[in-house]
Amino acid sequence: MLNTNQPLIPQRADPFIHKHSDGYYYFTASVPAYDGIELRRSTTLEGLAEAQSLMVWKKPDSGAYSELIWAPEIHFNQGAWYVYFAAAPSREIKDELFQHRMYAIKTEAANPLQGDWQFCGQIDTGMDTFCLDATTFTHKGALYYLWAQKGPGIRGNSNLYIAEMDTPTRIKGQPVMLTKPELDWEIRGFWVNEGPAVIKGHGRVFISYSASATDENYCLGLLWADENADLLDPASWTKSDQPVFQTHSELKMFGPGHNSFTQGENGEDILVYHARQYTQIEGDPLWNPDRHTFIKTIEWDKDGMPDFGRPGQP
Repeated sequence: MLNTNQPLIPQRADPFIHKHSDGYYYFTASVPAYDGIELRRSTTLEGLAEAQSLMVWKKPDSGAYSELIWAPEIHFNQGAWYVYFAAAPSREIKDELFQHRMYAIKTEAANPLQGDWQFCGQIDTGMDTFCLDATTFTHKGALYYLWAQKGPGIRGNSNLYIAEMDTPTRIKGQPVMLTKPELDWEIRGFWVNEGPAVIKGHGRVFISYSASATDENYCLGLLWADENADLLDPASWTKSDQPVFQTHSELKMFGPGHNSFTQGENGEDILVYHARQYTQIEGDPLWNPDRHTFIKTIEWDKDGMPDFGRPGQP
């Protein structure tokens, strides 16, 4: 099931799977209409494919967060469920970018599919620019916020930033930039670093991220730092000079990216990502619904680095 080129869930981009202590896997992703936040759950990864989905939050008809609901992630932080997502006031493009900002909703229900979700408002980074793709993680007792944002005076759509959190919906201190699009494989079509995801192993903290345009050029890069380093110091991080996961034309797996990580039923590390299975896209790729959710097992090499392999293969 894991190591094939068959989608786990069709037409779900930016997929995120959280394995919780209650024995359930929780899944969310961008839906093709970009009109709300959908959740489903199952006791197995494979079961997510047939699990009933529920729209737990719908966008309002107008206002700052009334369009293009992108890249939701569900996290259990400090005793409550949060979904972090990006939204825009319209579909208008200004200065070559959409107008997304980052938001969160919250429920304290044990089962988030049955929760009364409350809108928490915008998560302010101190920079009033295009931003999206927030994730959170806890390390050595501290909660961190990690996201993509347009940097003032920096060429491109987005860089990756990190900050410690004061609460699950408020950062403290100044954002720290960890990486910007600069290598040739990060600037194909668009100059992009986005979609960060965190996995830990072998004494290190790893951040995968997506780069370039969201067509067949889309791919994953990797940052890593020692687990005892200051994660807010850019000098703590090393950046791979090559993509770690990219198009596999032979198996018709194109533009793999915007990943998350989870664990299999036996504790193995699992890569969750989206990809298309053809390249001839009519019109704007943004409105093409055929970015499907796939999963595969990640191995670790002799140097303690994650080996992503190739999409569609073990």
